[in-house]
Amino acid sequence: MVSLITKDNDYQMEQASSAKSAAASLGVDVEIVYAENDAITQSTQLLKVIQAEAALRPNGIIVEPLGATPFPKVASVAAGAGIGWAVVNREAEYTFELRKANSAPVFSVSTNQFDIGRIQGRQIAALLPRGGSVLFIQGPSVSSVSQGRLQGLRETLPSGVQLVNLKGKWTEESAYQSVCSWMTLMRAQKLRIDMICAQNDAMAIGAKKAVKELGNEADREVLSSIPVTGCDGVPGTGQAWVRAGRMAATVIVPPCAGTAVTLMTRALQTKVPPAEHTFAIPEPFPPIDALKPSSRG
Repeated sequence: MVSLITKDNDYQMEQASSAKSAAASLGVDVEIVYAENDAITQSTQLLKVIQAEAALRPNGIIVEPLGATPFPKVASVAAGAGIGWAVVNREAEYTFELRKANSAPVFSVSTNQFDIGRIQGRQIAALLPRGGSVLFIQGPSVSSVSQGRLQGLRETLPSGVQLVNLKGKWTEESAYQSVCSWMTLMRAQKLRIDMICAQNDAMAIGAKKAVKELGNEADREVLSSIPVTGCDGVPGTGQAWVRAGRMAATVIVPPCAGTAVTLMTRALQTKVPPAEHTFAIPEPFPPIDALKPSSRG
């Protein structure tokens, strides 16, 4: 069983695709469930499966957690029931203790979120070498993914850049609504936005749409041409949007679910536990030295 956050996100769909592809190549069955952006729904779904009759339980569970914690209590119940447990896109601090106390495989597969943020900071520096104001769309503040990316970005963000920090829920619509609300509140003030940076590609596109629609007529042409950057870099969306000129850059985040399915299957078959943590490496797209400074920076 693979538990993902939402269907309304291209990276989550890439996660699902990578899990299905890995399962097909290994000859194992995989069920994908979605939490619809609600941590309580996700924990309820997980517990329902773990507490089902033994014949109906999965051999392993792979989860991309919502909320502030990666479900330590649920993980403990799963491992205690002999069900393998893997966390993707987040390191879980409890894996060491669970691995000592249980025979079921317990591990995590993630991309270093701080490195993703550092790449985004360097992209901003390349696009705005003289500084400026960046409309920054962050994921949910309770998310360690969002927090890690923000911390990494601040490490490499030039001193001459000011962030206008808004929140989204990883979807295009959430970023669109967040930016619309902010621009409506700020309508009476003179706004300067030199760039849009979002913690994923979907929110970048939603923010760009809002800025273009709500900017006053005099600013609309300027706002439609400011650089926009995101993250996830799925080939059919983020990378395609960069190639088409809809975004200036993204960060390619390799989908971890397929790797987790492979590691889980091997561990269950061989009884040899995988490494406690496996890391994937993010990459800027295009290379940072290929970015041209914006006329606004």
